[in-house]
Amino acid sequence: MTPAWRRRLPLALVTAAALAAGAFAVRELGDGLVYYRTPSEVAAHPAGRVRVGGLVLRGSVRVAGDGIRFRLSDGVTVLEVAHRGERPPVFQEGQGAVVEGVLGPDGVLRSDRLMVKHSDEYHAGDRSR
Repeated sequence: MTPAWRRRLPLALVTAAALAAGAFAVRELGDGLVYYRTPSEVAAHPAGRVRVGGLVLRGSVRVAGDGIRFRLSDGVTVLEVAHRGERPPVFQEGQGAVVEGVLGPDGVLRSDRLMVKHSDEYHAGDRSR
């Protein structure tokens, strides 16, 4: 090894270690991030499986078979949601909620996961339990 490389080797090792640690942190952080679309975004660009967030409209919640139906809004667009499965015990009208599911051709989001905001945390209710 030349003297110039001996001086640069520690810097190269520290740089490589920092890059590896950064890549690991970004990968792990990506798994923890929860991104959702608004009802307006879903209406403008319907997709297969989506995660949608908004407020549960007052007077819209009704029991339907083994689930519930309600309307979710971002203040501009209203999205009808049919949720099957468990719902969080703190679920109520007028609060924030995030649902995951598939948007049907009839414009109804068929949800299999429902998360509601309570005390600055989201609590989930899903069929996998």
